[in-house]
Amino acid sequence: MNIILDSESNLSIYEQIIKSIKNSIINEEILPKDMLPSIRSLARDLQISVITTKRAYDELEKEGLIYSVPGKGFYVKEPNREKLREEQLRNFEIDFENLIIEGKNLGLELTDMQEILITLYEGSVSK
Repeated sequence: MNIILDSESNLSIYEQIIKSIKNSIINEEILPKDMLPSIRSLARDLQISVITTKRAYDELEKEGLIYSVPGKGFYVKEPNREKLREEQLRNFEIDFENLIIEGKNLGLELTDMQEILITLYEGSVSK
């Protein structure tokens, strides 16, 4: 599991951690019963507050994606990957819709936005 924080992101740090862990679960980079890094170790690795890491883990636990074993740590639950994917698709659509509105405000036409999308998509190095 590789968590990269983006200081330019609109998401808070704890939300970025949540999103990254959800992506790792969907992509099966971390599997059910896998142990997550301890709160302290993740905070140290990411150079962030323990409180921020705890907040992310608490939220993931509340969503039923991880569980804690007192004195041992946090583990991944068997996820509902379809539900997670649907949630991510919905968030993607919202982000896309906001970008379309911003493009229209800039006076871009649909063809302009399509060209930008194609250029960025083809130049993308990630999956």
